[in-house]
This record gives sequence, C-alpha cells and structure tokens, in this order.
Amino acid sequence: MMMSWLDLNCQNSATPLMEQLSFFHNNTMMILIIITIIVAYMMISIAFNNKVNRFLLENQQIELIWTITPALTLLLIALPSLKILYMLEETLKPNLSIKSIGHQWFWSYEYSDFKNMEFDSYLLNNENSFNNYNFRLLDVDNRLVLPYFSQIRMIVTSTDVIHSWTIPSMGLKVDATPGRLNQIVFFINRSGMFFGQCSEICGTNHSFMPIVIESISPNHFIKWLKNNI
Repeated sequence: MMMSWLDLNCQNSATPLMEQLSFFHNNTMMILIIITIIVAYMMISIAFNNKVNRFLLENQQIELIWTITPALTLLLIALPSLKILYMLEETLKPNLSIKSIGHQWFWSYEYSDFKNMEFDSYLLNNENSFNNYNFRLLDVDNRLVLPYFSQIRMIVTSTDVIHSWTIPSMGLKVDATPGRLNQIVFFINRSGMFFGQCSEICGTNHSFMPIVIESISPNHFIKWLKNNI
C-alpha cells in the first residue's frame, strides 16, 4: 500500500487549538529545515575547501551574527508556543460540561448539566464493526455526542489506573488519574466524527478502549437530548 504525504502530517483540525498547533508545527519544521540546510552546506563547503587563512584569529562581525541570529530564531519559536500554552490553560465559561471516567477498559460519560444523562462506551466487536462498515478497533457502541460552535468543558478522571483521554484531530490529551479531576475546555468548529484512543498504557486491553465524538449542530443536539433523557 502506498502512503501519501498527507499521512505524514497532522490530522485535519476540528478546533481552533488544533489549528494553532498545526501552524506552529509547520512553522517550526520550516525553521529546522532551513537551519539543517545551512549547517550542512557550511560543513560540506569547509570539508572540500583547501584555502586556509592562518592569520585569521577573530571576526567580530561574524561572531555578532552567529550570536544574534540564533537568539532571534528562538524568539520566533518561543512566542507562538507561549500563545498556545495560554490557549491550553484558558478557562472560559462553558456552555456544556461533560465528565469522562476511565475504566479498565471502557469509558463512561456523564452530562453534568442534565439529570440521569450518563452511559458507558465500549468498543464494538469485530462482527458488528464489519456489518456496519465502521472503523475496526476505533468505533464504539455509544458515541459522545457534542454540539459544535459551543464552549465545552471536559472533566476527566479514572476509577482504577491512569488513562489518557485523547482526540488527535482536536489537539486534546488529558490524563485520567484516580482520585483527581483534570479538565480542559475546547471549542469544536465543524461537524463530523472524531476518533481517539487511550494514550496511556493502562493494562492488558489498553488498545481496546477507543473514544468517538460525534459533532452535530446545536439544534440537532437539543433534539438528541430530548430523545435520550
């Protein structure tokens, strides 16, 4: 099977946070490629250059350049990363709060703003996954349904061992630690199906506890709530 260039990049972003992470990744990679090409060119040119100036002891201009240039390069990398760190820790007033509880080896979800709105999410077995044309080892029986264009707070914890609630296309990764509540706030900007998996080795069936988010419009989300409460 031939691998496309898209497989070497990040997944298509579904949140503003992931968009910023993708931009930061691409800009940093471009800077690293330019530095690698310049250093490689200088090393090759020095290796094959037979001219030697034995009277050259110092050059203040060159020393000034190779001191200031790396400092400016680090600033170009540091400033965007600080902005992203601020976005990660930013806590706005959420429109919806969800509690995700990790178990060995499935997830439980509670819609904290509504009464009696909770369910477990298990991996679909191979037979059901094949018949329904779902993704093998990625789809679940009960998906986490969320509205887009809404500020969502996810509270994550665990009942047994450390898990990690992760959705790559949204740039989300939160550790589920027993006896502790971790939270992250995110904003989904489009509809779709978004897949993730537990990214913390949590036991024998660690690879069999996927996460599926189904993003729908706020109107359809209200109808879904009425049918499930």
